[in-house]
Amino acid sequence: MVDVHRTITVRTPAQTVVEYLRDFAHAEEWDPGTVSCTRADTGPIVVGAQWRNVSEFRGKKTELAYRLDRLEPGRIVFVGSNKTATSTDDLTVTEEDGTTTISYHATIEFHGLAKLADPFLKREFEKMGDELVPTMTKALEALRT
Repeated sequence: MVDVHRTITVRTPAQTVVEYLRDFAHAEEWDPGTVSCTRADTGPIVVGAQWRNVSEFRGKKTELAYRLDRLEPGRIVFVGSNKTATSTDDLTVTEEDGTTTISYHATIEFHGLAKLADPFLKREFEKMGDELVPTMTKALEALRT
C-alpha cells in the first residue's frame, strides 16, 4: 500500500473549498495525474455519486470508477477502483484565521501481482503529491475571484 499526504493552505473560504472539491470532476483542474474525470451518474452530488476518472501514470493511461464514499462537514472521501488498484482520496478541510487548510491523504492499494510494485512506486506517487500542491493551490485560490 502507498500513502501520500500533503497539506495545502489557501485564503479561499472553507465552504467554497468543500463545494468545489466535492465534485470530483474538478480533479481535472487540481490533480496533475488526471487526464479526464466525468460524472457517471446524474443528480445531486451526495454519498454514492460516481465518476469515471482517466489518469496517466508512468506514461500509461488507466481508468478508475470513483464514488463519493463520505461527505461530512469538513471531510470528503472518494474511493476509486479497477482490477489493479483501489485508490482513496481523503480530504479534510478546516478554516482558521482567514485561511483554509486542506489535508490531502491518498492511499493506493494494489491488487494481485501489482502488490509487488508497492515499494518501487512509492517515489512516483510522492512526486505526484508534490506536483499536486501547486495545482490544487492555484485552482482553490482562483475560486476567491
